[in-house]
This record gives sequence, C-alpha cells and structure tokens, in this order.
Amino acid sequence: MVEFHIQPDGEIPASTQLYTQIRFAIASRQFPPGQRLPSTRALAMQTGLHRNTISKVYRMLEDDGIVDAKAGAGIFVKSQGDEGHTKGNQSPVLAKHPQAYKLVQKSLDELLNQGCSLSQARELFLAEIDWRLRCSARVLVTAPGYDIGAGELMVRELQQALQIPVQLVPMEELASVLDQARGGTVVTSRYFIGEAEAIASPKSVRVIPVDIYDYGKELKLMKGLPKDTCIGFVSLSSGILRAAEVIIHSLRGEELLIMTAKADDAYKLGAMVRSAQVIICDQASLPSVKAAIQLSRDHIIRPPKIECCENYIGEKSISLLKRELGLE
Repeated sequence: MVEFHIQPDGEIPASTQLYTQIRFAIASRQFPPGQRLPSTRALAMQTGLHRNTISKVYRMLEDDGIVDAKAGAGIFVKSQGDEGHTKGNQSPVLAKHPQAYKLVQKSLDELLNQGCSLSQARELFLAEIDWRLRCSARVLVTAPGYDIGAGELMVRELQQALQIPVQLVPMEELASVLDQARGGTVVTSRYFIGEAEAIASPKSVRVIPVDIYDYGKELKLMKGLPKDTCIGFVSLSSGILRAAEVIIHSLRGEELLIMTAKADDAYKLGAMVRSAQVIICDQASLPSVKAAIQLSRDHIIRPPKIECCENYIGEKSISLLKRELGLE
C-alpha cells in the first residue's frame, strides 16, 4: 500500500503535497494503469486532510488526463497511449507465450461476430503489424521545454537499452516534426502523456508512456537520515528536482535541509558539495557532481556521500517498451 505523508504546517500547501505524491506514484507505476486510487475517506484517514481537499486533488488529476472518475466506482488511473491494445499479434511463438493462441482466437471470433470475413480479419491483422513495424523504425522521445532534461535522461537510457537511434523532440516542436515524419512512435514519461497524446493522436501516431523509477531505495535513505542533515539533489530534470523537494518536505518536514541543482549549474553545485552530507544524483549528473567535489576539495573537510540512482526509467517499463516496438 502506498503511504502518503503530509506536513500540515509546512510552507507547501497540503493539496500540492498530496497532488505531487500521487502524480509521482502514478508516474513510477506504484499505481499502475487501471488501478483504483484510495477513496477520499481512506486518504482522509491516512493523511488527516479534509475530504474536500482530497476531492480537489482528484479533480486536478482528472483535468490533467491522468485519472478517470467512474460514477459509483471511484477514481482509476487512466490507461495511456497504446496500453489498452491487444498484444497477442506480437507473440507468435506459442512455446514462449502459451496464451497467444487463445488471444488470437478470441480476437478473430470478435471480428467474425462483427461481420468481418476471414480475409478482412487477416488484412486488419497484417495492417496493424505493418504499422507497428513502421513505427518501431523511428522512436521520438518528447518532453516539454521547461523540463527537457527529463527527455535527455529518457534518450540516454533508451538508446542504451534498445540499441536503436532515439531522437529527442521538445514538446513545443512535436507537431511540426510529426507533420514531416512518415511514421514513428512517440515515447514520453507518464508525467507528460496527456500533452503528447493531444498532439500525436490526431496525426495517427501512437504514443507509449514509460514509467519512471520509484526511488524506493533513496526514499528509505531519507527516512533514516538524522535531523538537520543537509541533503542535495542533482539531476538533468528540473521536474524531478521539484518533486523531490515536495516529497521530502512531506516526509520529513523541516527536519532536513534540502538543496537542489541542475547538473549544469556550477554555482549551485559548488555550494552544495561544500554544505551537503549526502548528495543524490542520476547517472547523467554523476560526472558533474564529482567534478564539483574535486574543484572544492580545498574547502571541504569531509566530502559528501554520493548516492547515484541507477536509472530514471523503471526496469519493467523498458521491457514492456521493447515488446511494443517488436525488439523482443
């Protein structure tokens, strides 16, 4: 069960704290697509917030296109991109995927019941397969300009994992790039899926969301740090830095001193390595952190401990993306 922590007397509004934590839980797949979110009553008991405040947060998430409110049933994480599509036609090897044959049979039966002939059903299957293969030939990663660093993190990890070229496109330029493209697949974080789908769907380009790493190890570290510890966060992604500030504030209140810096901000990095006892960073930012420590070595009595996150994208999400692209 996902636990939420609220600091009622903190500088950050309680609704912002809860909104940020729920968005992070969805983006890191702690709440997977289709899962029902806790009721307002359950969250009120857990957090101490008024149910009206929780309802406001849920409305914000619904407005963002992240959740669906189903009358009488509750609030559910919305399936995005290509998540709701049948995957059976990508798994033809029955020895490896024993349920594939049943899925194909079921799909064919449904098509036949709708009046399709076997020839028409074959044409539909082949068209879908051909389209997905064309999409796999070009992978575009997108993120808004204000957090283009998140896109850079995704590109670095996807190129290494997929072993195919991956192009980074700012969200503001995505429409014009897709107008010139003959096909492709758009990949983005679940944080930005609503914006990406609004641009790509009218152009018949599929969008696949990836889940971010849940930072469970790092959050466990946060809970155990002594009071008044100064902790630094370094990332290419300004969005991750903002989320870290809110989540740690919700978790520990004013007990920890939090410093954040983009990897290319030499001034803030210098101040951080001279003050922080612990620095958490992503793989892409690690060289910048080490360089800042080296430059400040004459002013540091004890260098900060570095905790480097292994990845930005969740491991399971990479595997699912490979299957979507026909690379497995």
